[in-house]
Amino acid sequence: MEKIRFFVALEIPEENKPQFLAIQEQLKSLIPSEHLVVEDQLHLTLAFIGEQEATLQDSLVQILQKATANIPQFSVTPGYLDGFPNIHHPEVLWVGVKGDIDKVLLIRERIKDGLGNLQLAVDERRFIPHITVGKIKNGFLVSQELEAKLQEFMEQGNFTPINITSIKLFASVPEGGLHKHNTLAEIKLI
Repeated sequence: MEKIRFFVALEIPEENKPQFLAIQEQLKSLIPSEHLVVEDQLHLTLAFIGEQEATLQDSLVQILQKATANIPQFSVTPGYLDGFPNIHHPEVLWVGVKGDIDKVLLIRERIKDGLGNLQLAVDERRFIPHITVGKIKNGFLVSQELEAKLQEFMEQGNFTPINITSIKLFASVPEGGLHKHNTLAEIKLI
């Protein structure tokens, strides 16, 4: 049986990518050891499903259709910079979003319910809507001074809203040490 590494995400439209590239350029100038996320892989993950049988795809599409039922198009805006596990010792740097977060959270909860109904593992950690922009290795320490510079940059960013018109089911395919994201299905919002 063929297996696919599935995940569900809100894709960043082309017109919004330049503002993320500007964020990445600023990060790279302040944190030279940062590994930037490739432009065509910028997204806001709603659910990582992981490696499953390919035959699950139709059921996942049905879950996404139910999760987006009666949800109109909406927008979110880049708001702040943070990191996992935290901003001071980040392994991952990400941009948190503000705006219509209630719609993001509702879709996510509906997806979790659908995955639970299929007896699939559901990530129960606190969900923070974000877009990963970079990864850092070697235990880099973000000083308070550097954190202040990063937050100042974000506050002065005048970022344009990201219009969310659909959610997508993706396959994450290993390719040359990275993962390529192939769209398997797109569910349009009303």
